[in-house]
Amino acid sequence: MGDLERAEYLSRQGIHDPRVLEGIGRLSRAEFVAEHSRSEAGVDAPLPIGHGQTISQPYVVAFMTQALRLEGHERVLEIGTGSGYQTALLSLLCREVFTVEIVPELARSARERLHRLGFQNVYFRQGDGAEGWPEQAPFDAITVTAAPVEVPSSLLSQLRRGGRMVVPVGPLEGAQQLLLIHRAKEVGHLPRVESLLPVRFVPLTGPTGVPRP
Repeated sequence: MGDLERAEYLSRQGIHDPRVLEGIGRLSRAEFVAEHSRSEAGVDAPLPIGHGQTISQPYVVAFMTQALRLEGHERVLEIGTGSGYQTALLSLLCREVFTVEIVPELARSARERLHRLGFQNVYFRQGDGAEGWPEQAPFDAITVTAAPVEVPSSLLSQLRRGGRMVVPVGPLEGAQQLLLIHRAKEVGHLPRVESLLPVRFVPLTGPTGVPRP
């Protein structure tokens, strides 16, 4: 499946945000997978990218991005850079992306890849994603591409009032749910949480996830 065909396929699967579909169509997924996996880049499935991590299936990437309802002016925090595929998509849809990756080799290769491809509104940090990027907070939106066992309060505190966070939550072995969290605009009001769909993500390593080996 080519990248333009992928956008058409995702449209038929219920992805309706035209900006998300256009962004998916502009990106070559083959640029973001290992060379030995490039023949499989057109498959709507996760693929290994090394170090026990994966690139998510395009449908999930598009679904999570669509749930953020980006308009173009936002500052977005991404936890789990991975290969940089969703980072690149976010870069096309918002003002600035701040992305954090705990695996040094992935953080370095994603930075080099996105710079080579010409993405200039992305800022990189190598470190524990559960800590977020407090120096750059608050963020209009946050997306988490690895599953903590519970929503990290440190990330919720970095979300702007009225902002949206998409995060998979659950144990490594067992049911995980993709959650959409709306932080209330009013002080003292609890966030509103929606369960979107069952998913399976690699664990978020660090204090709120599992210990890093």
